[in-house]
Amino acid sequence: MAASSDNVGSVTGLLENCVSKHGFEVYPLKIGWYNSVLPASLRLVYPDDCLAVVVLSTPDMFEQAFLPFMQERGYQKMCDPIDQCVKHYVSSAVSQCFPGQKVDVRYDYELLPSRKPKFLAQTAAHVSGAAFYYQQSDVTDHPWGQKMLGVCVHPRFGGWFAIRALLVFEGVTVGSELVQPVPPDCVPSREGRIKLLEAFNLHWQDRSYRDIIHPVQTYSQKQIDYFSTPPAQRLALLRTWGFLPRDDDQPDHSSDTQTQMNGHG
Repeated sequence: MAASSDNVGSVTGLLENCVSKHGFEVYPLKIGWYNSVLPASLRLVYPDDCLAVVVLSTPDMFEQAFLPFMQERGYQKMCDPIDQCVKHYVSSAVSQCFPGQKVDVRYDYELLPSRKPKFLAQTAAHVSGAAFYYQQSDVTDHPWGQKMLGVCVHPRFGGWFAIRALLVFEGVTVGSELVQPVPPDCVPSREGRIKLLEAFNLHWQDRSYRDIIHPVQTYSQKQIDYFSTPPAQRLALLRTWGFLPRDDDQPDHSSDTQTQMNGHG
């Protein structure tokens, strides 16, 4: 099924109506934009003109989605609470907005049997224009003798956001009317990019990389407390907030480093 720019707008509009009130943003892209910057082994097996949408969480997500989710539904064992929350809201929006439409939903925490991620979250955010993905290759004559991991910067939230999911609308194709946007270059100087990548790679725990620009909004103190707590202790923290029964002693096994590098919080 071919989709016009108006139809693309209706897809993103429907999603926004469902998820924006819960602290999420959505950005459309073509699979070809994503695949064109990746080696063959990491590309998605869909036509270049296939429509996809990347879903981000904003600072509001914690209070507008996560805490209400925990209050109403509680924690199901063996899965990270944030991941459960995101999956609930995204899957609910897909089933509500697109009944009968085949949508391949890929979450940032999911891995293929090969242990590769189901999609590269920061690449998807960059090619959709949602956030600029700063990498070592973006620094001329870089000073490092080691590999520095890249990080996305949102034009409004800086580093205070996360990339949560990619929705591929199978069978929906988009023509040339959907033009690839250029992500805002929030950190244009070499010095700024060095500062950003060093803060993210060497001092990510202090959260300074998140403030590389002046964000319009940051995480609340409660949200900072949650993500600053070691993953194995987060369930205990949720109990102190009244969201879990006291006898639920199952630990949160997610990796703190994996959490940071994948944009979880």
